[in-house]
Amino acid sequence: MNPTQPERTTRAADAEKGWSVDDRCLNCNIARQIAPGMIGYTAEGGEYGGLSTVIRQPETDADVEKLYMAAHACPTRSIHPPGDDLGADTDPYPMALDADGTVLLCGHASPRTYGAPSYLLRRPDGTAMMIDTPRWRPALARRYERRVGRITDVLITHLDHVAHAREYADAFRARLWIHEGDLHSLPSADHVIRGTEPVEIGPGVIAHPFPGHTAGSTLFLADDTYCFTGDAFFWSNGQRTLEVAHSVVCDSITTLADSVARAAEELTFEWVLPGHGDLHHLPADEMRERMRGLGRRAATYPAAPIDYGAVRY
Repeated sequence: MNPTQPERTTRAADAEKGWSVDDRCLNCNIARQIAPGMIGYTAEGGEYGGLSTVIRQPETDADVEKLYMAAHACPTRSIHPPGDDLGADTDPYPMALDADGTVLLCGHASPRTYGAPSYLLRRPDGTAMMIDTPRWRPALARRYERRVGRITDVLITHLDHVAHAREYADAFRARLWIHEGDLHSLPSADHVIRGTEPVEIGPGVIAHPFPGHTAGSTLFLADDTYCFTGDAFFWSNGQRTLEVAHSVVCDSITTLADSVARAAEELTFEWVLPGHGDLHHLPADEMRERMRGLGRRAATYPAAPIDYGAVRY
């Protein structure tokens, strides 16, 4: 996607309170995930529609940190602190997902990927891989390398997330991967995943073709723990379980349901790390049961015209 960005208009009601959200918001959901309870939907949008707005001003230092996290992740830079100061000293990215520090969130999402997050995956040899990409800035590329070391690979989950892939791969002198089913969207990729069998990207990192959302959708599974899913499936805070965006399927909902059912039996992981929707951690056995339940539900979903507004994050 490459949505247009209207001129910035800060909502007066928010601006009077301190933190505010302007009207360039894409409704990508990233800020609502990062700062729940402080950034939510506009009243007129209802639970699943409309733009984001500030529903509560920060009350603690932790609240302020979360809002800065959201502001530096927002693809349209629509989140504004008092004084509109988003200096480099307020930027937490790349930010470790948990105490282990194997996965870091890149922040700085791009409007050209509709605000999809990207990730850095540290490897035991001191290198790292980037899964999908943030907005392109040479300074960001240098920042990521300073924090995690040499980045050897850029892994693209599917065609919606190819923006900036070539720039980052060139900046890192990294291998650029995509599945052949989506190669038309990134013909400059120099490493192509073919067919339906798993492909080893590096020690402990396996690409699993996962057609359905798009023909070339691919999961990247690291250490049987971290599953980078692109837009294949995600954790839905609304449903409190794993879900697929069955109203946004570019290939086949039947194929997607089959991919989920197969993965439920063949893959082991604890973290779901999606391109849209929320990330989540569960013990591997429980995650497998959630995948089985999703497979059964997805098999009942009918084919339907694409409707982004119907996605239940």
